[in-house]
Amino acid sequence: MTLWPRTLLWRSVLLIAALLVVAHLAWLQIFRASEIEPRALQAARQLVSVVNLTRAALVTADAGRRFALLDELAQREDIQVYAGDPAESVPPLPDRPFLRIMEKQLREQLGTQTRLALERNGVGGVWVSFRIDADEYWVSLPRSRIERNEPLRWIGWGALVLALAVIGAFLVVARINRPLRELTRAAEHLGRGTPPPHVTEAGPTEIRTLARTFNQMAADIQRQDEERALLLAGVSHDLRTPLSRIRLALEMLDDHGAADLKSGVAQDIEDIDGAIGQFLDFARPIDAEPLAADTDLNALVQAVVDRYVRNRDAVRFTPAPLPQRPLRPQAMQRLLGNLIDNALRHGRDGAEVRTGCDGQTTYIEVLDRGPGIPPADTERMLQPFTRMDRARSTSGTGLGLAIVDRIARLHGGIIKLLPRDGGGLRARVELPSAA
Repeated sequence: MTLWPRTLLWRSVLLIAALLVVAHLAWLQIFRASEIEPRALQAARQLVSVVNLTRAALVTADAGRRFALLDELAQREDIQVYAGDPAESVPPLPDRPFLRIMEKQLREQLGTQTRLALERNGVGGVWVSFRIDADEYWVSLPRSRIERNEPLRWIGWGALVLALAVIGAFLVVARINRPLRELTRAAEHLGRGTPPPHVTEAGPTEIRTLARTFNQMAADIQRQDEERALLLAGVSHDLRTPLSRIRLALEMLDDHGAADLKSGVAQDIEDIDGAIGQFLDFARPIDAEPLAADTDLNALVQAVVDRYVRNRDAVRFTPAPLPQRPLRPQAMQRLLGNLIDNALRHGRDGAEVRTGCDGQTTYIEVLDRGPGIPPADTERMLQPFTRMDRARSTSGTGLGLAIVDRIARLHGGIIKLLPRDGGGLRARVELPSAA
């Protein structure tokens, strides 16, 4: 399991969000580094003014009025003045550029004996020392006078701007990704052999060009399919017409001495006609047949099996309760007919047909007692015009399983060629129970 998203939309949004976060943090760092010195100089000037005014007030005020003056400073300006001792020790300042710049400015403007502290006698604040003659005094101000006000508010605004930027990036990427999703759906239709819907040719130049190219490709493929079907229909007509005349001529022949000849030629005609039918089934656009809603698959299989039974073929059917679902009846009959034909052609003791439902999967199985197909050749046998080497001497075109595979995929299913217990082949077509 990975946290990295799989879709292009969320990957793009995540990458853009990461870039925005990095850019936002870099901007905050640049802003913080660039504003430290101006803010430190401004705070130092403020402290210098407070110290100079306090010293001047203490020096010029009448001795009897000094306590009243100090009390007024404390009440009105929140400035506390305390007597100090030059030998008194205070905690050192933290190693911060902001405080180093402030201390340097205070000593340049108030004297080298000026001290700056953030704590004195366990009391926090901004403490600045100054001297009047040989006496030392301390001015105490709240730390809010020099520190940045409401830092959380700025962080909140930055987070809001970042969230809005991510939402904007999502909307932009989603707009770009919409035609890609449309192209993906159309490509899925094309991969299943069904005519894809027209892709809207809109958006950026690259996406618009891609959509136009895809629409042209889909139109070309559809036109080629139509031309192929028309060509094969013409070939079928031109071949079956002389075959019909040959069959009629055989029936009119005198039976005396020609029974074996008639039987062989009639079988050749049947083989040629069956091959033509296979070619037409493979070339026919199977999606042209509409879906029939709520089709009873067991009834459809029973109808196909009954046709073989009437021709005295050994075909057995074992049904199981199945849910109804939309199907293309003629296509499914061709699917089942090809599987039964293969079982009768290559197997012994006829064919057996089974249906069943396994959770969300409905399946049809056609079983025989033939030589089977090695597991390494199952994928190859689903390709057109492919036959096992031992079957090349028998009749057939090598299209039966390819037609079955196309019809199964058209219904959202798959075909599996599995070995049968006791020998033989188990051709299993699995379809989703829901449409």
